[in-house]
Amino acid sequence: MPSRTKKFRGSRTHGRGKKSGRGAGIIGGHGNAGIGKTGKIWMLKNDRDHYGRHGFKRPQCMVKANSTINVSDLKKSIDRFVAEGFAKKDGEKYTINLTDAGIDKLLGSGNIDIAVDVTVAEVSAKAKEKIEAAGGSIAE
Repeated sequence: MPSRTKKFRGSRTHGRGKKSGRGAGIIGGHGNAGIGKTGKIWMLKNDRDHYGRHGFKRPQCMVKANSTINVSDLKKSIDRFVAEGFAKKDGEKYTINLTDAGIDKLLGSGNIDIAVDVTVAEVSAKAKEKIEAAGGSIAE
């Protein structure tokens, strides 16, 4: 049966009269509204876990997301780090302090061909391998 909503546009009560359709006059509504009354048996049969809290959510004060950077992004961002004062150039080698830049971990995706001395809290094994292969070092 097609909806008659379009027919009743502009009408205040949509053909229900003054009282019905407001308050708790007609049980139901959107989704599972009214399931505590008219849908009680259905809910008990099919959706036993409808009420209450389920699962576990860690408190936000305990959740910490690491700020990370890849080796390839480090190579692209060297000039920016120098401009912001987190890095300096010593001859052909760069010295970068990622901890001061707010980065917690260095990851190993991509390649680097510049000698870089990096200070960072955590580093992945691949990133350490690539930095040392390019002639740099890692200080944790």
